[in-house]
Amino acid sequence: MKLNINHLVLLFSAAVLPLSCSGFLEKQPESSLTPDQYLSTDANLGSYALDLYGMLPSHGQYSYGTFEYDKHTDNMAYVTPSDVFAPGYWRVQQSGGSYDFTYIYRCNYFLDIVGPKLAAGEISGSPVNINHYVGEVYFFRAWAYLQKLQALGDFPIVKTCLPDDLAVLVSASRRAPRNEVARFIMDDLDKAIELLADNPPAGGKNRLGKACARLLKSRVALYEGTWLKYFRGTAFVPGGNDWPGGTKEYNSGYEYPSGSIYNEIEWFLDQAMAEAKIVADAFPLAENTGTYQNLASDPANPYYDMFASVNMDGYREVMLYRSYDSGLGIEHAVSAYASRANNGCGTTKSMVDAFVMSNGKPVYAPGSGYRGDRDLMKLTEGRDSRLSVFLKKPGDNNFHTPAGSEGVTVEPWPDLTSGTTNNKYCTGYALRKGKSFDGDMATFHDVTGSIVFRASEAYLNYIEACYERTGAVDGTADGYWRAIRRRAGIEEDYNVTIDATDMAVEAATDWGAYSAGKVIDPVLFNIRRERRCELMAEGFRPYDIRRWRSMDQMIDTPYHVLGMNLWENVNLADFGPLEEGKTVSPKSFSSYLAPYHISDNNRAYSGYRWKMAHYLDPIAIQHFLITGEGSVEDSPLYQNPGWPTVAGEGAN
Repeated sequence: MKLNINHLVLLFSAAVLPLSCSGFLEKQPESSLTPDQYLSTDANLGSYALDLYGMLPSHGQYSYGTFEYDKHTDNMAYVTPSDVFAPGYWRVQQSGGSYDFTYIYRCNYFLDIVGPKLAAGEISGSPVNINHYVGEVYFFRAWAYLQKLQALGDFPIVKTCLPDDLAVLVSASRRAPRNEVARFIMDDLDKAIELLADNPPAGGKNRLGKACARLLKSRVALYEGTWLKYFRGTAFVPGGNDWPGGTKEYNSGYEYPSGSIYNEIEWFLDQAMAEAKIVADAFPLAENTGTYQNLASDPANPYYDMFASVNMDGYREVMLYRSYDSGLGIEHAVSAYASRANNGCGTTKSMVDAFVMSNGKPVYAPGSGYRGDRDLMKLTEGRDSRLSVFLKKPGDNNFHTPAGSEGVTVEPWPDLTSGTTNNKYCTGYALRKGKSFDGDMATFHDVTGSIVFRASEAYLNYIEACYERTGAVDGTADGYWRAIRRRAGIEEDYNVTIDATDMAVEAATDWGAYSAGKVIDPVLFNIRRERRCELMAEGFRPYDIRRWRSMDQMIDTPYHVLGMNLWENVNLADFGPLEEGKTVSPKSFSSYLAPYHISDNNRAYSGYRWKMAHYLDPIAIQHFLITGEGSVEDSPLYQNPGWPTVAGEGAN
């Protein structure tokens, strides 16, 4: 079975040093050096680790960058719906998919070579630098495994490069229970925390520091703790009913390391709280003036500028960001797309409605002072300043200098009917998060930074983990929550919001109002609301709604994505000619723009639907055949719950 061995070698232990598509490792080591000789100085180690930064999220050259990562959720909609919410359209692939070891191998290769050399004292250079770069690689192996945990759950734990031996490679394909994967990730992050310097030897906030590893550890722990809690007893957790891992002898009779799933949940949540607190206490939040700097002469708003600066070193809340360089051809187009229609990614009515009034009351609450949504110009008046700062309104100045070739200087009325994706305001609402005021950035040569980690996540992680763990908001969580609300310009006392929350209203549009098909309590909901509003368009929502198990309700009840109030809009004439059922949704369906309910040839025309299987990705059939020597049944792999082992079929 030579073909099988070769495929497994590609999966687990490539025969040569893997080269990336950019950076230092594009060049082969000098011909006189073997790979293990090359990894002999702190500079070599630093270069290898630096090349792994390509794993982190980054702004794409022809998109709204990382700010469109929330699309296909209740936060943002794209011009076309996702197959994830159209059962039968998302299908098992024959090959490819999320089951991949490329980055894991690259980290293992480094650790296999460097570990023994380090123990033997064969690496020259600064011990501090050497430790730091090794710590970076442990961090990136943890990062790679987190992507597998989120996509696939159970996953093989491979700590070293493996020999070209079929039996060894097949055995290594055994999927470890997901909580064991999460524990492995956290062990790697513990190593990273031990080795990383507080401040990197070079690169400033463009390279990892110890606190970044702590923040990621809190993220992983919160993710797994809440996943286990809300999927407890189902096939999606080890030992649950019909857990597919239980069909394999190597997982037979599985027991949790802590003794039970309940103990496991508590352990993860305790870890999330501990690490989040260390970070939150060390990093203050950036100042927010509460206003958008419409004119260059207006006062600057550090909170806004934090997302749109070229150099983010001066913002203490920013822990790690990616920088860009036109001279090296490393550029993007965020400012250009932020001055238009966010590359066809429209912010939803549900997202806009989530922002409370400055007095702390939800928009529907008596005495809130809400002006309604019939007039875009008044929509944000008296609201949480995060909405008024980041939601675009007609007539606002997008730039303080003339826009470049791809930008729009003054925000127009939303173009609801454009046939061009990057000009179509899919929902009528669009954001300016990340948009520079420098018109020269409004091209495909934007070099504003891209935030990877910021401290507010730690505040939010602690608040949520504390309540999930104890059922109460302790003094520390209280302080963090008030700090976030104070920065947002709303009533600090979150109890004002909780007391005025009507869960029946919230559950109509906000997926975070649910877990396992049931409406949650108002305190937990408002913790989730705070997270949603603070991290809007930063890519957290797709993973949050999965770990909370927040889509079961759509199995039986379809969900219609809605945007702006179109047909009752006081400025309806400013949107140009509109054709019901052809260019926009008909008013007979809703006064709100429904981007997928325009014509019935849209697979989401009748609303988003859900399948339990969709909480995890399917494993492509190729991987079963390789590890089973041509037989799916003989493979040590098992398919994720609800997915078949036949290519081209949808979830059961």
